[in-house]
Amino acid sequence: MSSSHVLVVDDESDIRDLISEILSDEGYGVVAAADANEARMARAEEKFDLILLDIWMPETDGITLLREWSESGDLVCPVVIMSGHGTVDAAVEATRLGAFDFIEKPLSLAKLLRTVEAALESANKPPSGRRLLPALLAPVGRSVLMQSLREKVQQYAQHDASVLLSGEPGTGRSAFARYLHALSPRGDGPLISITAASLIDSNVEEQLLGSEKGGEIYAGAFERAVKGTLVIEELSDLNATGQKILLAVLEDRAFSRAGSSEHIKLDARIVATVGINYDTQSNGESLRRDLVTQLSVLSLRIPPLREYSEDVPELLSYYVDKLVDSEGLSFRRFSVAAQNRLRHYPWPDNVRELKNLVRRLLLIDTEDDISLEEVEAEVTAGVPADEPLVKQDLLSLPLREAREKFERAYLKQQLILCDGKVGQLAKRVGMERTHLYRKLRSLGVDFKSISAED
Repeated sequence: MSSSHVLVVDDESDIRDLISEILSDEGYGVVAAADANEARMARAEEKFDLILLDIWMPETDGITLLREWSESGDLVCPVVIMSGHGTVDAAVEATRLGAFDFIEKPLSLAKLLRTVEAALESANKPPSGRRLLPALLAPVGRSVLMQSLREKVQQYAQHDASVLLSGEPGTGRSAFARYLHALSPRGDGPLISITAASLIDSNVEEQLLGSEKGGEIYAGAFERAVKGTLVIEELSDLNATGQKILLAVLEDRAFSRAGSSEHIKLDARIVATVGINYDTQSNGESLRRDLVTQLSVLSLRIPPLREYSEDVPELLSYYVDKLVDSEGLSFRRFSVAAQNRLRHYPWPDNVRELKNLVRRLLLIDTEDDISLEEVEAEVTAGVPADEPLVKQDLLSLPLREAREKFERAYLKQQLILCDGKVGQLAKRVGMERTHLYRKLRSLGVDFKSISAED
């Protein structure tokens, strides 16, 4: 049984009780405090071996309390920060003030106990600044989809196999690659990113493998990423020569610089990002199937924002804070009506589009609150008519036009499933055939060519 004493500081009684019960069952002595004042009084009465400190509390927040203890020289035990949502700035500040680690809410029992044990073991060691960053740099979102995605990345991070990250443009594939690297055992090593389109026939060999000539050595991407991770952005843009080189290195787990016969062991994890339709591209000449097989030992689909739209309000808040801090923009908050409208916007360019929208609205700087009217003015520019229906903002259209767009897309897809046979379509959609013919003609759907085009 442990004799260590732990102070738990959190304004949510359910969280305090849960943590106290878990740690008590593990043999720790636990004292709970509901706010900064109670935490100060508890520390005046007793010496603690560890403090679990929530960031968001009334009156005095956790970072302010941590700063108070740090600047007074009163921080004599490890502190673990707890919060459901962190930022890079908070991570840097907490690290500077001496915090040991960060636990993300909702709490994981296994993570809590591992962190407590690690923090207590580190009591006689200088605090490490790196541990905070991976959790705080985690992709934002409390939805089931995002929680599941973060858990999968955390699992993949512990392995050293290649990873293929697929998704639409703007979904944050590169951010997930950085998160994967930060959580991995290679997190202290270099993170090298190279854009496939920048590799052309005249430079691809040197850029990837490096070169050696006249005693001068140029380290290529594989060599620069030693002990770390190499990210290849947009794999489908990699030319045939580059694909051949990459495949050979993955198969041999070694490479030689151009102009040298020395074999260098590959000591880097390879992560590649690719478009959502990479499987169809690999059936043609643009992307080698054997290369995709080598890279997709572990694969992860990064979903479009429209699939976790319940996280949009939190993403809006996150990017407001981030852009205010990083670019010095004026703080503005989204009204409830504006947030609700954006929850139902299809975000054809995903998180990248959301971030740019927030930046534009902060640059306007007219009122404190961002109104529904401002949001409508930004999003009604529309998307191309040939975009898939799921990417079209039907809420910005008059009812009749929105209904026609939906009906046209719906009936065309159903007609494809029926191999162009209107009789089958009528049964499938529950419409009388004569009425269905009139509907198809009014919507401009050429049912005679559907099966031939499919």
